[in-house]
Amino acid sequence: MRQAVIPMPDRRQLILGASAVLLANCGGIQLLPKPMTPQLYVLRPQLRPPMGAPVRWRLAVGAPDAPASLDTERIALTRSATTMDYFANAAWNDRAPLLIQRLLVQAFEESGRIMAVSRDTAATENDYLLQTDIRDFEARYETPEGAPQIMVAIQARLARMPQREIVASLNATQQAQAASNNLDSIVLAFNQASAAALAQIVTWALAAPAPPPSPP
Repeated sequence: MRQAVIPMPDRRQLILGASAVLLANCGGIQLLPKPMTPQLYVLRPQLRPPMGAPVRWRLAVGAPDAPASLDTERIALTRSATTMDYFANAAWNDRAPLLIQRLLVQAFEESGRIMAVSRDTAATENDYLLQTDIRDFEARYETPEGAPQIMVAIQARLARMPQREIVASLNATQQAQAASNNLDSIVLAFNQASAAALAQIVTWALAAPAPPPSPP
């Protein structure tokens, strides 16, 4: 009679088996920590409507374009010219381009100087379209422990509708110094720089001439 050969477990199987026994003996205690839920921060700049005469045209505000590193809810920071990182366990309450789009619409509305403003959708007819690219939207550190400088740079283009012909462009670049190296102060500085950039864009766009009447 041939004797059955019982295979011996290898080292990897022994380790996995020991791990299973350890988990069972721990009564369900997890050995790996759960990822932390990030603290959400709100971008809420103080919008100061620019003074001037009202305009008799309608504006659509497109969703801004942004590089993948800024098209996110995470709050970006840089410590050198070649690297980008994010603050740990902290995030905006929406993706940065959508925050900027909503704030632009709000800034034009609160100016009280425009006939109508809305997000760019196929369901609306408008005289101009505002297109934007977010170039910078981060905290920049000169020293590891120092308070960062907030950089906001938005490239804006005004296009005549329905041809989408570009008639004017602007590079709105603003910065604000954080009072200290903590997230509350840093978010306040983001609000200051964003408010200045938004005001710059609104003032510039509302100086555009009325579009010519559409041909019959």
